[in-house]
Amino acid sequence: MIVCAGEARVEAELCGGVLSCPSCWGVLAPWGFARVRSIRVLGDATVSLRPRRSKCSACACTHVLLPDLCLLRRQYAAVVIGAAIEARARRRGYRRIAAELGVPVRTVRRWLARFACHAEAIRAHFTRWAFVLGAILPAGDGFADALEAIAVAARSWVLRFGPGPWVWSLASLLSGGLLLATRGDLFPPVP
Repeated sequence: MIVCAGEARVEAELCGGVLSCPSCWGVLAPWGFARVRSIRVLGDATVSLRPRRSKCSACACTHVLLPDLCLLRRQYAAVVIGAAIEARARRRGYRRIAAELGVPVRTVRRWLARFACHAEAIRAHFTRWAFVLGAILPAGDGFADALEAIAVAARSWVLRFGPGPWVWSLASLLSGGLLLATRGDLFPPVP
């Protein structure tokens, strides 16, 4: 489950009973911590984090609360993956993108293939968010339209709620961390 990056805020929301279980909408309560993870950001820098765990008081399911700088099951920060997607939309090749970001070529190729494979589902999901938050215009093809939908949803978020997370942190948050998921039908519902 993706939450805001602020540890104090997550702890306050978790202890205050504000967070809901994505499985049954019951109240989440604190339940220890997950293992320490290193998330790679731009360059050689890494961020070490130990995500909070929670347990639903209704269905007893447990959830790891990942900060919105992450995508599920990805070692790189959402901003790094987003930079690769943006570069691909500008017609850069995956080898050049990998060299510019300092990421293995194979990793970048997989990110771009996953995004392209699910571009229609991504576009539809973020178009729904953009509709809820504002307006959207088509960009031309599935890949570019998916990226445009993310950008418009982020812009609409800022217009509605004020300055907030970076575009790719917001993409992680609104997709439930599933932006590059192995299945395209797993996005959380849009309110």
